Amino acid sequence: MIVSRFLLWAREAPPGHRAEATAALARAFLYSDLSLEDRREAETALTAMLDDSSTLVRRAMADALGSAAGAPRHLIVALAGDASEVAAIVLGRSPLLRDGDLVDAAAIGDERIQSAIAARPGLSRAVSAALAEIGTAPALAILARNLDADIPDFSLARMVERHGEDAELREALLARPDLPVEIAQAVATALADALGRFVTDCGWLSPERSGRVTREARERATVVLSDRADDEGAARLVEHLRQAGQLTPALILRAILSRGMAFAEAAFADLSGIAVERVAAILRDERGSAFRSLYARAGMPLPLRPAFEASLAAYRETRRGANPSDGAALSRLMVERALAACEAFPPEETGRLVALLRRFEAEAAREEARKAAAHLADRAALALILEYAPQVLEDAEDGRIAA
Repeated sequence: MIVSRFLLWAREAPPGHRAEATAALARAFLYSDLSLEDRREAETALTAMLDDSSTLVRRAMADALGSAAGAPRHLIVALAGDASEVAAIVLGRSPLLRDGDLVDAAAIGDERIQSAIAARPGLSRAVSAALAEIGTAPALAILARNLDADIPDFSLARMVERHGEDAELREALLARPDLPVEIAQAVATALADALGRFVTDCGWLSPERSGRVTREARERATVVLSDRADDEGAARLVEHLRQAGQLTPALILRAILSRGMAFAEAAFADLSGIAVERVAAILRDERGSAFRSLYARAGMPLPLRPAFEASLAAYRETRRGANPSDGAALSRLMVERALAACEAFPPEETGRLVALLRRFEAEAAREEARKAAAHLADRAALALILEYAPQVLEDAEDGRIAA
């Protein structure tokens, strides 16, 4: 009887009042001790209110029922197909919606709906993969920040492939603690490409020069990322680079000159088909006798071999004294050794290689200068502290005595 009167009253009541009454009825259905007949009537009334012309009413119902496992499923499904402001509430919260419901809603929904789904706790691999294929960039940024979502690696790669130019998405992906190294490299590549297009469009660099700067920035970031990866991660990164056409001799040489031997070993193993353990032994062999065979089997260009041999020889000589804090920075000493090895060959054979090594040398020199400048600034700050510390302590002591 009460529900019948509610439906009669709802015909003339203002939208705001209808919304409050509908929410109260929904809460009564969920939490009150109603008789079976009253529950059936309440469900009928709530179903009828789905046709209410005001979104205030339907949104109030979505708020009341959205998180409840005991809500009638047909109400939740209907609300999930409502206007975006209503549907987003249940799509983001309801435990009654299945993966198929969510995928279907994401496929036909707008950015607001996709974002609500992307933020759901415990999001499944299937829904995450669907969003990666169809989601807008803002929705995918929300998905990337959802650490409770199960996102397969191929979907992370697809997100970068589709919307890698979006800064918010790149930032969200890089903040994920479980981001595979090959995906991080893809994000770095997308960033480098975006910056390259920007400076070219602004007319600051020619397309050719911008392309070289972008490529070398990408390779520098790749070596840094590989330095943080384990052996398995380095192998995955190398495979990703090979498939993307980015596993170049220049990149492998940079890795060696930066003491990134795990990456170099994985690269030669991938290109030659020789086990990585055997490759590691060859690259670290003081005699270097087997390297030429490995180099040829990997299909590496012959003119670059002297630079590789000199770089590896310098690595073997200096590895015991290497400072782990240097990270993946280019070693100026090793670059100089490689340059010296190239001087014995005609310029027409090593011209481009020498130009590359000269750029490596300049980069290494600048990095050394940055570290030296930071060290000198720290020493100057310490000297100032030591100079004025006695006076500060004396003033503080006087202040205590005066107090």
